[in-house]
Amino acid sequence: MKIRGHRKRRIKLKFKFRIKNRALVRICAAAAGMMVFALVLLPLLLAAFFHAGDIPPLQQDRENRKITLYRQQEGRTVILDLETYVAGVVAGEMPSSFEMEALKAQAVAARTYGLSKVVRAEAAGNSAEHFSAPLCDTTHCQVYRSEEELTELKGQGWMEDGWLKIRQAAEATAGEIMYHNGALVEQPLFHSASGGKTENSEDVFVSALPYLRSVESRFEEEAPYQSENISVSLATFEKKVREKYGASNINANTIKVISRSEGGRVQEMQAGDKVLSGRDVRELFGLRSANFTIAFDGSNNIIFTTHGYGHGVGMSQWGANGMAKEGYNYKEILQHYYIGVTVE
Repeated sequence: MKIRGHRKRRIKLKFKFRIKNRALVRICAAAAGMMVFALVLLPLLLAAFFHAGDIPPLQQDRENRKITLYRQQEGRTVILDLETYVAGVVAGEMPSSFEMEALKAQAVAARTYGLSKVVRAEAAGNSAEHFSAPLCDTTHCQVYRSEEELTELKGQGWMEDGWLKIRQAAEATAGEIMYHNGALVEQPLFHSASGGKTENSEDVFVSALPYLRSVESRFEEEAPYQSENISVSLATFEKKVREKYGASNINANTIKVISRSEGGRVQEMQAGDKVLSGRDVRELFGLRSANFTIAFDGSNNIIFTTHGYGHGVGMSQWGANGMAKEGYNYKEILQHYYIGVTVE
Protein backbone atom coordinates (compact mmCIF):
# COMPACT_ATOMS: atom_id res chain seq x y z
CA MET A 1 0.00 0.00 0.00
CA LYS A 2 2.84 2.33 0.75
CA ILE A 3 4.44 1.53 -2.62
CA ARG A 4 1.21 2.18 -4.48
CA GLY A 5 0.79 5.49 -2.63
CA HIS A 6 4.30 6.47 -3.55
CA ARG A 7 3.60 5.66 -7.21
CA LYS A 8 0.42 7.72 -7.09
CA ARG A 9 2.34 10.65 -5.69
CA ARG A 10 4.96 10.29 -8.45
CA ILE A 11 2.24 10.18 -11.12
CA LYS A 12 0.62 13.29 -9.65
CA LEU A 13 3.98 15.11 -9.56
CA LYS A 14 4.66 14.18 -13.20
CA PHE A 15 1.20 15.38 -14.19
CA LYS A 16 1.69 18.67 -12.34
CA PHE A 17 5.16 19.06 -13.90
CA ARG A 18 3.71 18.53 -17.37
CA ILE A 19 1.03 21.13 -16.68
CA LYS A 20 3.65 23.57 -15.44
CA ASN A 21 5.81 22.90 -18.52
CA ARG A 22 2.90 23.56 -20.82
CA ALA A 23 2.09 26.77 -18.96
CA LEU A 24 5.74 27.80 -19.16
CA VAL A 25 5.79 27.09 -22.90
CA ARG A 26 2.65 29.19 -23.34
CA ILE A 27 4.18 32.03 -21.33
CA CYS A 28 7.42 31.87 -23.34
CA ALA A 29 5.49 31.79 -26.61
CA ALA A 30 3.42 34.77 -25.54
CA ALA A 31 6.56 36.64 -24.47
CA ALA A 32 8.25 35.85 -27.78
CA GLY A 33 5.18 37.03 -29.65
CA MET A 34 5.16 40.27 -27.71
CA MET A 35 8.86 40.80 -28.46
CA VAL A 36 8.30 40.23 -32.18
CA PHE A 37 5.38 42.65 -32.10
CA ALA A 38 7.39 45.27 -30.20
CA LEU A 39 10.57 44.94 -32.23
CA VAL A 40 9.22 44.28 -35.72
CA LEU A 41 5.49 44.77 -36.20
CA LEU A 42 5.01 47.83 -33.99
CA PRO A 43 7.72 49.92 -35.73
CA LEU A 44 6.21 48.99 -39.10
CA LEU A 45 2.73 49.93 -37.91
CA LEU A 46 4.01 53.19 -36.45
CA ALA A 47 5.90 53.99 -39.64
CA ALA A 48 2.80 53.30 -41.67
CA PHE A 49 0.71 55.34 -39.26
CA PHE A 50 2.98 58.36 -39.32
CA HIS A 51 3.49 58.11 -43.06
CA ALA A 52 -0.27 58.06 -43.48
CA GLY A 53 -0.88 60.54 -40.72
CA ASP A 54 1.75 63.10 -41.64
CA ILE A 55 2.35 63.21 -45.37
CA PRO A 56 -1.13 62.83 -46.90
CA PRO A 57 -2.67 65.73 -44.92
CA LEU A 58 -0.10 67.99 -46.54
CA GLN A 59 -1.73 67.05 -49.83
CA GLN A 60 -5.35 66.48 -48.79
CA ASP A 61 -5.52 69.80 -46.96
CA ARG A 62 -3.78 71.77 -49.68
CA GLU A 63 -6.82 73.77 -50.82
CA ASN A 64 -7.66 74.92 -47.30
CA ARG A 65 -4.21 75.10 -45.72
CA LYS A 66 -3.26 78.41 -44.18
CA ILE A 67 0.19 79.86 -43.59
CA THR A 68 0.96 82.06 -40.59
CA LEU A 69 3.56 84.61 -41.62
CA TYR A 70 5.42 87.28 -39.69
CA ARG A 71 5.70 90.55 -41.66
CA GLN A 72 8.95 91.96 -40.38
CA GLN A 73 8.66 95.58 -41.45
CA GLU A 74 5.09 95.82 -40.21
CA GLY A 75 5.87 93.94 -36.99
CA ARG A 76 2.72 91.82 -37.20
CA THR A 77 1.54 88.32 -38.03
CA VAL A 78 -0.83 87.57 -40.91
CA ILE A 79 -2.62 84.43 -42.09
CA LEU A 80 -2.53 83.59 -45.81
CA ASP A 81 -3.80 80.86 -48.09
CA LEU A 82 -0.94 78.52 -48.97
CA GLU A 83 -1.02 79.26 -52.71
CA THR A 84 -1.21 83.02 -52.12
CA TYR A 85 1.92 82.66 -50.00
CA VAL A 86 3.67 80.55 -52.64
CA ALA A 87 2.95 83.04 -55.42
CA GLY A 88 4.21 85.89 -53.23
CA VAL A 89 7.45 83.99 -52.58
CA VAL A 90 8.01 83.21 -56.25
CA ALA A 91 7.50 86.92 -57.02
CA GLY A 92 10.00 87.82 -54.30
CA GLU A 93 12.62 85.24 -55.24
CA MET A 94 12.60 84.80 -59.04
CA PRO A 95 12.16 87.16 -62.03
CA SER A 96 8.80 86.80 -63.75
CA SER A 97 10.67 86.93 -67.08
CA PHE A 98 11.97 83.42 -66.42
CA GLU A 99 10.52 80.45 -68.27
CA MET A 100 7.26 78.98 -66.98
CA GLU A 101 8.87 75.63 -66.08
CA ALA A 102 11.51 77.43 -64.00
CA LEU A 103 8.77 79.38 -62.21
CA LYS A 104 6.92 76.13 -61.53
CA ALA A 105 10.10 74.59 -60.09
CA GLN A 106 10.51 77.64 -57.85
CA ALA A 107 6.88 77.35 -56.75
CA VAL A 108 7.34 73.72 -55.68
CA ALA A 109 10.58 74.55 -53.86
CA ALA A 110 8.93 77.52 -52.10
CA ARG A 111 5.86 75.46 -51.11
CA THR A 112 8.04 72.61 -49.82
CA TYR A 113 10.21 74.95 -47.78
CA GLY A 114 7.21 76.77 -46.32
CA LEU A 115 5.43 73.58 -45.26
CA SER A 116 8.63 72.05 -43.88
CA LYS A 117 9.06 75.11 -41.65
CA VAL A 118 5.48 74.74 -40.44
CA VAL A 119 5.99 71.05 -39.63
CA ARG A 120 9.27 71.73 -37.80
CA ALA A 121 7.73 74.60 -35.85
CA GLU A 122 4.87 72.34 -34.73
CA ALA A 123 7.46 69.93 -33.30
CA ALA A 124 10.08 72.32 -31.92
CA GLY A 125 8.49 75.77 -31.78
CA ASN A 126 9.00 78.90 -33.86
CA SER A 127 12.35 80.56 -34.44
CA ALA A 128 13.46 83.27 -32.03
CA GLU A 129 13.70 85.54 -35.08
CA HIS A 130 9.90 85.36 -35.50
CA PHE A 131 8.51 83.63 -32.41
CA SER A 132 4.87 84.44 -33.28
CA ALA A 133 4.90 82.53 -36.59
CA PRO A 134 6.76 79.62 -38.22
CA LEU A 135 7.73 81.77 -41.22
CA CYS A 136 8.86 85.32 -41.91
CA ASP A 137 8.91 87.33 -45.14
CA THR A 138 12.69 87.97 -45.41
CA THR A 139 15.74 86.03 -46.55
CA HIS A 140 15.86 84.48 -43.07
CA CYS A 141 13.12 82.21 -44.47
CA GLN A 142 11.91 83.18 -47.95
CA VAL A 143 11.21 86.62 -49.39
CA TYR A 144 7.47 87.17 -49.68
CA ARG A 145 5.74 90.12 -51.37
CA SER A 146 2.02 90.87 -51.18
CA GLU A 147 0.01 92.05 -54.18
CA GLU A 148 -0.08 95.57 -52.73
CA GLU A 149 3.70 95.65 -52.34
CA LEU A 150 4.25 94.25 -55.82
CA THR A 151 1.91 96.83 -57.36
CA GLU A 152 3.86 99.60 -55.65
CA LEU A 153 7.27 98.13 -56.53
CA LYS A 154 6.62 97.03 -60.11
CA GLY A 155 3.55 98.90 -61.33
CA GLN A 156 0.15 97.91 -62.62
CA GLY A 157 1.50 96.81 -66.00
CA TRP A 158 3.68 94.16 -64.34
CA MET A 159 0.72 92.97 -62.28
CA GLU A 160 -1.25 92.29 -65.45
CA ASP A 161 1.66 90.40 -67.00
CA GLY A 162 4.35 89.20 -64.58
CA TRP A 163 2.06 88.60 -61.60
CA LEU A 164 -0.43 86.73 -63.78
CA LYS A 165 2.37 84.46 -65.03
CA ILE A 166 3.59 83.76 -61.50
CA ARG A 167 0.07 82.98 -60.30
CA GLN A 168 -0.28 80.54 -63.19
CA ALA A 169 2.93 78.78 -62.13
CA ALA A 170 1.69 78.47 -58.55
CA GLU A 171 -1.75 77.26 -59.62
CA ALA A 172 -0.32 74.75 -62.11
CA THR A 173 1.64 73.07 -59.30
CA ALA A 174 -0.92 73.66 -56.53
CA GLY A 175 -0.26 71.46 -53.51
CA GLU A 176 2.80 69.76 -54.99
CA ILE A 177 5.78 69.30 -52.69
CA MET A 178 9.03 67.32 -52.67
CA TYR A 179 9.72 64.12 -50.77
CA HIS A 180 12.91 62.13 -50.28
CA ASN A 181 12.46 58.47 -49.32
CA GLY A 182 8.89 59.21 -48.26
CA ALA A 183 9.81 62.13 -45.99
CA LEU A 184 9.08 65.78 -46.64
CA VAL A 185 12.20 67.58 -47.91
CA GLU A 186 13.16 70.03 -45.16
CA GLN A 187 15.84 72.08 -46.89
CA PRO A 188 14.97 72.71 -50.56
CA LEU A 189 17.63 75.43 -50.76
CA PHE A 190 18.19 77.56 -53.85
CA HIS A 191 20.47 80.34 -55.01
CA SER A 192 20.84 82.67 -57.96
CA ALA A 193 23.67 81.03 -59.95
CA SER A 194 26.21 78.34 -59.11
CA GLY A 195 28.97 79.31 -61.52
CA GLY A 196 28.73 75.90 -63.22
CA LYS A 197 28.46 73.43 -60.35
CA THR A 198 26.43 73.32 -57.15
CA GLU A 199 27.73 72.39 -53.70
CA ASN A 200 27.35 69.54 -51.23
CA SER A 201 25.40 70.94 -48.30
CA GLU A 202 28.06 70.04 -45.72
CA ASP A 203 30.73 72.00 -47.63
CA VAL A 204 28.79 75.22 -47.04
CA PHE A 205 26.57 74.57 -44.05
CA VAL A 206 26.70 71.99 -41.24
CA SER A 207 24.59 68.99 -42.26
CA ALA A 208 25.14 66.52 -45.08
CA LEU A 209 21.74 66.00 -46.71
CA PRO A 210 21.32 63.23 -49.32
CA TYR A 211 19.32 65.39 -51.74
CA LEU A 212 21.75 68.35 -51.58
CA ARG A 213 24.67 66.91 -53.55
CA SER A 214 27.02 68.69 -55.91
CA VAL A 215 25.76 68.52 -59.52
CA GLU A 216 26.69 70.16 -62.80
CA SER A 217 24.69 73.27 -63.69
CA ARG A 218 25.38 73.50 -67.41
CA PHE A 219 22.88 76.05 -68.64
CA GLU A 220 23.89 79.26 -66.89
CA GLU A 221 25.27 81.14 -69.88
CA GLU A 222 22.81 84.00 -69.42
CA ALA A 223 23.44 84.37 -65.69
CA PRO A 224 24.97 87.68 -64.55
CA TYR A 225 28.03 87.92 -62.32
CA GLN A 226 29.83 85.04 -64.02
CA SER A 227 33.27 86.60 -63.65
CA GLU A 228 33.09 89.64 -61.41
CA ASN A 229 36.31 91.36 -60.30
CA ILE A 230 36.51 92.98 -56.87
CA SER A 231 39.63 94.90 -55.90
CA VAL A 232 40.59 95.15 -52.22
CA SER A 233 43.68 96.99 -51.06
CA LEU A 234 46.15 94.87 -49.15
CA ALA A 235 45.93 97.37 -46.29
CA THR A 236 42.13 96.99 -46.11
CA PHE A 237 42.40 93.21 -46.33
CA GLU A 238 44.98 93.13 -43.53
CA LYS A 239 42.92 95.45 -41.30
CA LYS A 240 39.64 93.54 -41.69
CA VAL A 241 41.18 90.10 -41.19
CA ARG A 242 43.20 91.26 -38.21
CA GLU A 243 40.21 92.90 -36.52
CA LYS A 244 37.83 90.00 -37.21
CA TYR A 245 40.12 86.98 -36.76
CA GLY A 246 43.23 88.29 -35.02
CA ALA A 247 45.51 87.43 -37.92
CA SER A 248 49.04 88.77 -38.26
CA ASN A 249 51.95 88.52 -40.70
CA ILE A 250 49.67 89.30 -43.65
CA ASN A 251 51.38 90.04 -46.96
CA ALA A 252 51.24 88.95 -50.58
CA ASN A 253 53.27 85.82 -49.77
CA THR A 254 50.99 84.64 -46.96
CA ILE A 255 47.65 85.02 -48.76
CA LYS A 256 46.64 81.99 -50.83
CA VAL A 257 43.86 79.47 -51.47
CA ILE A 258 44.62 76.17 -49.74
CA SER A 259 41.71 73.93 -50.74
CA ARG A 260 38.45 73.85 -52.69
CA SER A 261 35.19 71.96 -52.34
CA GLU A 262 33.77 69.48 -54.84
CA GLY A 263 31.71 72.33 -56.30
CA GLY A 264 34.80 74.52 -56.78
CA ARG A 265 34.30 76.98 -53.94
CA VAL A 266 37.13 77.94 -51.64
CA GLN A 267 37.12 75.76 -48.55
CA GLU A 268 40.25 77.10 -46.87
CA MET A 269 42.33 80.18 -47.49
CA GLN A 270 45.49 81.21 -45.71
CA ALA A 271 45.57 84.80 -44.49
CA GLY A 272 48.82 85.43 -42.64
CA ASP A 273 48.99 83.07 -39.67
CA LYS A 274 45.26 82.23 -39.84
CA VAL A 275 43.27 79.85 -42.02
CA LEU A 276 39.82 81.15 -43.00
CA SER A 277 36.93 79.42 -44.76
CA GLY A 278 35.83 80.63 -48.17
CA ARG A 279 32.51 81.54 -46.59
CA ASP A 280 34.33 83.69 -44.00
CA VAL A 281 36.14 85.57 -46.77
CA ARG A 282 32.98 85.97 -48.83
CA GLU A 283 31.07 87.49 -45.91
CA LEU A 284 33.96 89.67 -44.75
CA PHE A 285 34.43 91.32 -48.15
CA GLY A 286 30.89 91.16 -49.52
CA LEU A 287 31.73 88.82 -52.39
CA ARG A 288 28.86 87.38 -54.43
CA SER A 289 30.21 83.84 -54.08
CA ALA A 290 32.86 81.76 -52.33
CA ASN A 291 33.75 80.47 -55.78
CA PHE A 292 36.63 82.86 -56.34
CA THR A 293 40.23 83.13 -57.39
CA ILE A 294 42.75 85.68 -56.15
CA ALA A 295 45.48 87.63 -57.90
CA PHE A 296 47.64 90.60 -56.96
CA ASP A 297 47.75 93.93 -58.72
CA GLY A 298 51.35 94.76 -57.98
CA SER A 299 51.74 94.50 -54.22
CA ASN A 300 49.01 96.91 -53.14
CA ASN A 301 45.73 95.26 -54.19
CA ILE A 302 44.10 91.83 -54.11
CA ILE A 303 41.80 91.04 -57.04
CA PHE A 304 38.98 88.62 -56.23
CA THR A 305 37.33 87.11 -59.31
CA THR A 306 34.04 85.51 -58.34
CA HIS A 307 31.86 83.07 -60.28
CA GLY A 308 28.14 82.69 -59.59
CA TYR A 309 25.96 84.35 -56.98
CA GLY A 310 24.89 82.84 -53.68
CA HIS A 311 25.82 79.93 -51.45
CA GLY A 312 25.66 77.41 -54.29
CA VAL A 313 23.59 74.73 -52.51
CA GLY A 314 20.46 73.24 -54.10
CA MET A 315 18.74 74.70 -57.15
CA SER A 316 20.46 77.29 -59.27
CA GLN A 317 17.71 79.63 -60.41
CA TRP A 318 19.56 80.70 -63.55
CA GLY A 319 20.44 77.07 -64.18
CA ALA A 320 16.77 76.15 -63.81
CA ASN A 321 15.82 78.82 -66.34
CA GLY A 322 18.48 77.52 -68.73
CA MET A 323 17.18 73.97 -68.35
CA ALA A 324 13.64 75.18 -69.05
CA LYS A 325 14.85 76.84 -72.25
CA GLU A 326 16.41 73.53 -73.25
CA GLY A 327 13.03 71.80 -72.91
CA TYR A 328 13.21 70.31 -69.41
CA ASN A 329 10.01 70.41 -67.36
CA TYR A 330 9.80 71.56 -63.75
CA LYS A 331 9.93 68.06 -62.26
CA GLU A 332 13.05 67.23 -64.26
CA ILE A 333 14.63 70.48 -63.10
CA LEU A 334 13.86 69.74 -59.45
CA GLN A 335 15.07 66.14 -59.70
CA HIS A 336 18.32 67.36 -61.24
CA TYR A 337 19.15 69.79 -58.45
CA TYR A 338 17.63 67.78 -55.56
CA ILE A 339 18.95 64.23 -55.83
CA GLY A 340 16.46 61.38 -55.40
CA VAL A 341 13.35 63.48 -54.75
CA THR A 342 9.82 62.86 -55.93
CA VAL A 343 7.25 65.58 -56.58
CA GLU A 344 3.73 64.75 -55.40
